Amino acid sequence: MIKKLAKSVREFKLASILCPLFIAGEVTMEVIIPMVMAKLLDEGINYKNAAGEVVGNAQSLWQIGLFLVFLVLISITCGILAGDFAAKASTGFARNLRHDMYYRIQNFSFANIDKFSTSSLVTRLTTDVTNVQNSYQMIIRIAIRSPLMMIFSLVMAFIISPKLGFIFIAVLPILAIGLLLIMKFAHPIFSFMLKTYDKLNRVVQENLRGIRVVKSFVREDKEREKFGEVSDATYKLATKAERIIAFNMPLMQVCIYGVMLLVAWFGANIVVGTGETELTTGELTSMFTYSMQILMNFMMLSMVFMMIVMSRASAGRIVEVLDEESDITDPEYPENTIADGSITFKDVNFSYSKDINKLCLTDVDIEIKSGETVGIIGGTGSSKSTLVQLIPRLYDATTGEVMVGGKNVKDYSVKSLRDAVAMVLQKNVLFSGTVRENLKWGNENATDEEIELALKSSCAYDFVMKMPQGIDTYIEQGGTNVSGGQKQRLCIARALLKNPKILILDDSTSAVDTQTDAYIRNAMKEFLPETTKIIIAQRISSVEHADKIIVMDNGRVSAVGNHAELLIKSEIYKEVYYSQAKGVEQ
Repeated sequence: MIKKLAKSVREFKLASILCPLFIAGEVTMEVIIPMVMAKLLDEGINYKNAAGEVVGNAQSLWQIGLFLVFLVLISITCGILAGDFAAKASTGFARNLRHDMYYRIQNFSFANIDKFSTSSLVTRLTTDVTNVQNSYQMIIRIAIRSPLMMIFSLVMAFIISPKLGFIFIAVLPILAIGLLLIMKFAHPIFSFMLKTYDKLNRVVQENLRGIRVVKSFVREDKEREKFGEVSDATYKLATKAERIIAFNMPLMQVCIYGVMLLVAWFGANIVVGTGETELTTGELTSMFTYSMQILMNFMMLSMVFMMIVMSRASAGRIVEVLDEESDITDPEYPENTIADGSITFKDVNFSYSKDINKLCLTDVDIEIKSGETVGIIGGTGSSKSTLVQLIPRLYDATTGEVMVGGKNVKDYSVKSLRDAVAMVLQKNVLFSGTVRENLKWGNENATDEEIELALKSSCAYDFVMKMPQGIDTYIEQGGTNVSGGQKQRLCIARALLKNPKILILDDSTSAVDTQTDAYIRNAMKEFLPETTKIIIAQRISSVEHADKIIVMDNGRVSAVGNHAELLIKSEIYKEVYYSQAKGVEQ
């Protein structure tokens, strides 16, 4: 896991190395300073003449004092530089982590995204990365500073007085055992708490995305209740974890004050008992400083361990994303040229879970010629959308072959295949940006004339031209400032600009009237005469003029034929047709 995360340090390796180096310099100065202060006290302030009288020594005071100032300035400089490099290294590491995760997610297939869920991926890109970033900064700074300070201070304490030095040795195991116990009990809670964060994100996302539905059904109270439940669960877990971690502070304080009392008691006895021959007043004063340095830095080290406990679960979740391999990849020698828009399904079976006993599509055999207009109709849950998603390899068939242009779709590079297939999905998505920017997703080099033609072909030209800035009008996130029908027509225009070999409309004219629907279909024939057009629809009128109509029923192809043929041989098609015709007559 550490090796995987370390790959994201990259160009911030130098900052990550310089930070500990300057930390070492700062620690060295801070360890030397108490010794110099002891010397200042003994040889300057408490200097005794030949008669044993305390008279002080001004020259020593100046010399030692200036040297002390010099050491302090070096310490401050090293500390500032260490802090600067630590900030650059940690924030850069976090930036690279998000970059690596985001780019990895872009290569995920639908199946990979389904495995993690959108809310979980958002949490991993935000909360989890922040946790790891904080830990990394503490590791390259405090986790270096604290052990060095403890070791150097302990060495200096033993140099001054081995007897007092053993007091520190005695207390360190107590602190270490307490810290390990806290880590052991806290880690599982933090791991579970991050999963609760995923649920919290999901509830918030669903509410914000569906806010119009929430308000139209007056379900604000229910949504508040749902949010309150998951928020309360997060609070309880966080509180439980913090209660365990809170034991660290009183344990540290007991040890610190206990050590200070022992050093003061035994140190004072040595000073008085030996007449300052074994331990001077200045040296005892420096012992107090070293006591604080040792124990305070042990406390800081414990905080690092606490942060590592919190971020360990986050690091594992990040590595899961980085290790995840897309189940849709390019072959070793991919084909990049697609001859035409012909499509063939050969004995295709498909299961989202890859379980052959839980098939969504069963024994699908279909032949579609290049340039044909094909309608797909069937009840809800008949796997119409699943069928067409196999064509651009949004999912791969579990068994059987899906062929485009006479070759298996797995033989093409994913980019070449998807460049040749344009899809307008059931859930039409517009991105924040201008109308022009949204349309250029279909063709980034499209001219104004091509954009205008695509808008006219999708019946979007008139309403776009009535917008305040025309095609340069800003579309809000999710297309909230256009209607459902307008959003569908803009998405169709975006697909038409792609000039694909295969165009798939997945119930993408459901929000427009039948007259506009008919106009769009006729325009597509004229605009893309050689393109294979697949139209998934609920209305018979949207597909009755197609060259071929596929009737789906419970994941199987129930019947294939034109409108007239299906009225004779397909009971499902006949039933839908007459029910809709009857509705029109009424």
